[in-house]
Amino acid sequence: MRPEDGGGNDRVQDELTEAFASLRAASRRDRIPDAETRKRRLSALKRLVIESRDEIAAAIDADFGGRARAETELMEIVPLLTALRHASRSLRRWMRDERRPVALTFQPSRAWVRHEPLGVIGILSPWNYPLLLALGPLVDALAAGNRALIKPSELSPEFSRLLARLVSAHFQPDEVAVVTGGVEVAQAFAALPFDHLFFTGSTEVGRKVMAAAAPNLTPVTLELGGKSPAIIAPDYPLEKAVRSLLLGKFTNAGQTCIAPDYVLAPAEKAEALAREILASVQRAYPDPQTDAQFTNVITARHRERLVAAIDAARDAGATILQVGGAGQNGKVPPTVVLNAPEGSLLLTEEIFGPVLPIIAYRDLDEALAFINARSRPLALYAFTNDRAARAKILDGAISGGVTLNGTLLHIAQDGLPFGGVGDSGMGAYHGRDGFRRFSHARAVYKPGFLNAFEHMGPPFGRLADLAIRFLGR
Repeated sequence: MRPEDGGGNDRVQDELTEAFASLRAASRRDRIPDAETRKRRLSALKRLVIESRDEIAAAIDADFGGRARAETELMEIVPLLTALRHASRSLRRWMRDERRPVALTFQPSRAWVRHEPLGVIGILSPWNYPLLLALGPLVDALAAGNRALIKPSELSPEFSRLLARLVSAHFQPDEVAVVTGGVEVAQAFAALPFDHLFFTGSTEVGRKVMAAAAPNLTPVTLELGGKSPAIIAPDYPLEKAVRSLLLGKFTNAGQTCIAPDYVLAPAEKAEALAREILASVQRAYPDPQTDAQFTNVITARHRERLVAAIDAARDAGATILQVGGAGQNGKVPPTVVLNAPEGSLLLTEEIFGPVLPIIAYRDLDEALAFINARSRPLALYAFTNDRAARAKILDGAISGGVTLNGTLLHIAQDGLPFGGVGDSGMGAYHGRDGFRRFSHARAVYKPGFLNAFEHMGPPFGRLADLAIRFLGR
């Protein structure tokens, strides 16, 4: 569905409503699909990815204007296939009823929880990892027995068109469907009465999505972003930290929701760290402007924002270290910033690009105070081999998730929940946690052969009085 096809907003709304109605009717007709049906759908999704991985990589490369095939494989296709294997192998265990204890006063009886499908899940996905962040939530939604409607980003049009075609070829329209279009389609999408709405994107847009869902009381999961810090403790070797920061910050040109947004380093090591990062980047990307391994920034608007932020920091007296010249060919050069001014974009907004400020601290208390003065981040990275320092950091600052002595890798663990807290999001998914996110935990209670409460009245008498004295003591 594309608004440029003609017919105006009314036609777009009608097509969107029709797609949703088909999914909703099917979810009510076949309310709880069995394990075999769910595994069949997961297998169909796996075939979609494996059979079309060349087309997928080419479409994403085209949307970025240059993105390394290896990045798409390692950061999107491989994690998605891993999640599919994990869900398929674990599905029957996740679906089992969960026994719950019953108080002695209600014996003999049984209690348990059934995890049942919610119905239709809406997935609003972003452009930065267009495959993984559209189909990753879908894995969990299908495992939980739901239908899904996906709206990919208008900033990745080649991939969005491809995804719509591939989904229609591998799924019935009342199982999974994709709608494409611009902002007006996304707004109409968020206002539909989904059984659950899943959004990945910026905090600003997340607020709008939540507001659009509110009239329908649609529950939402918001996977947002924010300024994810990395703390290097005094004991940790700089060269080891630099390898991790190179991966976390410059993969996908920093266009990653959990990329290290800034680094807190001991004051006596801050400048040495900056120069070591610069040298490491030069080895990895000798000429970023022509290197096909270094990903483009997605649009001119995004590039202009980053270049303006760098220029403003330089004009305010910051030290700017760059590999390569001014941005061209869709690329922003890898940049390290020392002494970024307070109040600058680099210290107040999520950067979402290959620009890394380094902030000097005198002790860990000062570093933690810097983090806690800001909105709660999606990720936190702590580099230390000292147990006391690690505990101090974990206890001293909250975040959605943590990788210790590394970056990004907590998101790749299917056994861990992934999600934000506060301004960085609400709700978590991945693996069993995703299965439960898209399920209704339905309580079931069955009394045994003797149900004492039914014999207490009315009319209430001596037995009720005894129960009140005993249970209300």
